[in-house]
Amino acid sequence: MAIEEFTVANFFSKARIHVLLFIATFLTTYYVNGPWYSVAIMTILLSHELGHFLMCRKYHVDATMPYFLPLPFPPFGTFGAVIKMKGVIPHKKALFDIGASGPLIGLLFSIPAIIIGLLLSDVRPMPSDDSFYLGLGEPILFSFITKLIFGTLPQGMDIYLHPIAFAGWAGLFVTALNLLPIGQLDGGHVMYALLGKKSDIVYRIGIFLFCVIAILLYPGWMVFAILLLLFGFRHPAPVDEVTPLDFRRKVLGIILFIIFLLSFTPVPLKL
Repeated sequence: MAIEEFTVANFFSKARIHVLLFIATFLTTYYVNGPWYSVAIMTILLSHELGHFLMCRKYHVDATMPYFLPLPFPPFGTFGAVIKMKGVIPHKKALFDIGASGPLIGLLFSIPAIIIGLLLSDVRPMPSDDSFYLGLGEPILFSFITKLIFGTLPQGMDIYLHPIAFAGWAGLFVTALNLLPIGQLDGGHVMYALLGKKSDIVYRIGIFLFCVIAILLYPGWMVFAILLLLFGFRHPAPVDEVTPLDFRRKVLGIILFIIFLLSFTPVPLKL
């Protein structure tokens, strides 16, 4: 009995910061966009990070529980969530599965949020005074779902998104950022598992293109572009770099790249 109590106490001691950050992020997302958005975006972020966490457990890779990052400012109310891998990755299969699981599971929650949220959204005339109007760039996938539900909108009309739909849009935003084929992002893990050390070439091309987008199209990307320049070329190698991926994972890697293209928008916010 004493050992079990110590284990439970130790668990809650380690989990305290994760629970506090989760509650804080729930409150900041609630404050920024209300309860429906908060529940939806927290579900999407949690599913994404749990995908990584459970795959780490499957392959016996030491990893933390998710750290949620609160931000009491619009438009998102959060910087997202992360886990930190502290153990070595045994082989390319494990690296691929850990990298791919988060975006795939997050997408499975983002798409229903978009559909449900759009069904609850309104189509109204665009305001004559656009000083408080926040326009969103539409990824191809979001635009496709929108056209299925609303068809072609009349001139001067726009969709006023329900908070759940905005959470789904934010889920695509998070998916696309994580699938950038660079460094230690999820897309970087997938690319390293596919190409090994040759993935460094893809990282450099990816960072260059992203910096071009930041300079020419959307200066809001600049901070993220600088972080990529500082950390984007580093990727720890798995213990076994020789054994290649199976055909099924190679196909899934191509599908993930297509998902990235469908989810990414060069100009996410139109102020």
